[in-house]
Amino acid sequence: MDSDVPSIMSHVSIGVTDFERAIAFYDKVLATIGARRIMEHPGAVAYGKMFPEFWVQIPCNGEAPSVGNGTHFGFIAPNNDAVHAFWEAAIAAGAKPDGEPGPRPHYGEPYYGCFVRDLDGHKIEAAAWNAPPPEA
Repeated sequence: MDSDVPSIMSHVSIGVTDFERAIAFYDKVLATIGARRIMEHPGAVAYGKMFPEFWVQIPCNGEAPSVGNGTHFGFIAPNNDAVHAFWEAAIAAGAKPDGEPGPRPHYGEPYYGCFVRDLDGHKIEAAAWNAPPPEA
């Protein structure tokens, strides 16, 4: 396996109640951190920078989606300004605030992030890590 792959995750998927509304939301919000649509299938869109990492879809079993208690999805922001842009785009697109942008030293001194609830109640986060990556 190539150690230069920028993520440890292959992908995650969330179920949504209104597919068109959800992808309009994520098109706006994820653009603030440089993500775009990477793949599309009927009822499913994958976002990422290089790979299809975050899927928004109609649940495959046809049942209503549900929000995981204790589950949230954190997106890497390139800097603090991008965290603010993520927040502003999400709120403008109908998200509910769940933690305004700012430092959270209890997560680590370099952490700067925000949390919102998307249109279906999924908790999403944008965070900048304002420190060089640790050496392996």
